[in-house]
Amino acid sequence: MAQVLEFKLPDLGEGLTEAEIVRWLVEVGDVVAIDQPVVEVETAKAMVEVPCPYGGVVTARFGEEGSELPVGAPLLTVAVGATEAAASPAPSTSSASGASSAGAPAAEESSAGSGNVLVGYGTGAPAARRRRIRPERVGTPAAPAPVVEPEPVPVAVPAATGEVNGQQGPVAVVSPLVRRLARQHEIDLRRLTGSGPDGLILRADVDSAIREAEEAARAQTRTAAAEPAVAEAPTAVAAAPAAAERIPLRGVRGAVADKLSRSRSEIPDATCWVDADATELMAARAAMNAASGPSGGPKVSVLALLARICTAALARYPELNSTVDTAAREIVRLPGVHLGFAAQTERGLVVPVVRDAHTRNAESIGAEIARLTELARTGKLSPAQLTGGTFTLNNYGVFGVDGSTPIINHPEAAMLGVGRIMPKPWVYNGELAVRQVVQLSLTFDHRVCDGGTAGGFLRYVADCVEQPAVLLRTL
Repeated sequence: MAQVLEFKLPDLGEGLTEAEIVRWLVEVGDVVAIDQPVVEVETAKAMVEVPCPYGGVVTARFGEEGSELPVGAPLLTVAVGATEAAASPAPSTSSASGASSAGAPAAEESSAGSGNVLVGYGTGAPAARRRRIRPERVGTPAAPAPVVEPEPVPVAVPAATGEVNGQQGPVAVVSPLVRRLARQHEIDLRRLTGSGPDGLILRADVDSAIREAEEAARAQTRTAAAEPAVAEAPTAVAAAPAAAERIPLRGVRGAVADKLSRSRSEIPDATCWVDADATELMAARAAMNAASGPSGGPKVSVLALLARICTAALARYPELNSTVDTAAREIVRLPGVHLGFAAQTERGLVVPVVRDAHTRNAESIGAEIARLTELARTGKLSPAQLTGGTFTLNNYGVFGVDGSTPIINHPEAAMLGVGRIMPKPWVYNGELAVRQVVQLSLTFDHRVCDGGTAGGFLRYVADCVEQPAVLLRTL
């Protein structure tokens, strides 16, 4: 007997309470294996594929693509053991006992799930009761058994969302052939009343619905052909104003909105900025990337050099690598630097985090930034890679702008913004020259420090940009 098991949206970790269905990977009636991905969901942190811990036939899906489901809500139901019942031919009574004894462990294994545990969600299920098979007596010759027609497999339907003929539960269909036939003729199985045991929908029920639909279509065609065509006089209708488009704040966009709103409401921020001559920094980078032989290595980006400058500056001004515990009214200075960097993707703005950036050199930071950027571009960042930052570096110069007043990434205490580096007239060694100039801006939480500390931090960063040799003191 097939058993219908309900798979609920598991806890995906990081305190997430809901997820948006991006794409279903299976259809109703498909046969799924244990731990096969069945749906792609998007949380406020990342996009992930959710595996199903049961193997069998998908009997119902809950939620359309684009809808949000809370953690613990039903995702789909799976008829465990339905594939064997639908695919096996009519057994004889002499072989039925052997098939039952061989099939029982398989059904029990499928209904028990994979045993893999998602975050906050166990896939184990109570073991199905086995029916004890009475062994045949030894010495008694087995008489040929008559062939028995297979009966439709009754399905135990659990309570779930969606109505079926006025009752709550998934569609009572086990056979994939019946579901495929209904899909091909666009028959809504939820509107049918099954003639099988326990309301099970059989092929005869679907064939009858197909005939009724075809007759209704022919009748409608005859009615439309009998009615004379009436030409309506054109009337002047005032053009209705276009309706405003409403876009739900959810997923990554909703998470960004919540975090930025909280930052603005809780953090008394202030911003200071300075222009810096980045000519020497650009020359130093060119020399690094041109080196070959033992001193050569991977290419170093400007962002990696600026990140290394930030870690050196935070070592001198640890007040900016902190957070505020509002409940305890305490400033918490953090021992390590987990450097976040803003990255714009098709899904919106995300901030991947380089762990333990204070222990890395520019080459190591650059490699990690490149790896995380590629994951962000493909939408494969995990929630753990998007949380836990202590300071953020925002390179908005890639958008072709010079300056900005960034919003602090709550609950951090500061963010360094970097504009575009471009040729500008600059007084160098007492003479007017064309130099590579960049604008640096620091937005900081005024609760953790005063303007003197913030100004000292920003000035040190600017000095390292103008004279990279200053960094040699801390190497």
